[in-house]
Amino acid sequence: MTMAVMNCGSTVLASTDPSIFILGTREEALPLRQQVERALDQSKLTVCVDFCGITVTQSFIDEFVGVLILRRGPSLLERLAFRQCSEEVQAVIRFVVSSRIQDFNQGGIEPVHA
Repeated sequence: MTMAVMNCGSTVLASTDPSIFILGTREEALPLRQQVERALDQSKLTVCVDFCGITVTQSFIDEFVGVLILRRGPSLLERLAFRQCSEEVQAVIRFVVSSRIQDFNQGGIEPVHA
């Protein structure tokens, strides 16, 4: 998992609506996760997710990144990069990633809602 600028096979915007500044619900994370999954499946290159101007909640990131880790394993983070994240967004991502890697390694089960 990278939070630095790097070459991306594709870039996905966390939100395409300029009036949205916070992504907070699990429901809001579903379309983003599905878009990233499609991009991961269509190419072997890195997929970058751009969080420019966006704040997130732990629930949103868990539904987005946490479910990806539980489904695909921690190695998916080698092909996933995060751009333009505030320190707060970085902290939430790191927390969720750490927790879900631990769950995956302990044989955790994918959440029912995913």
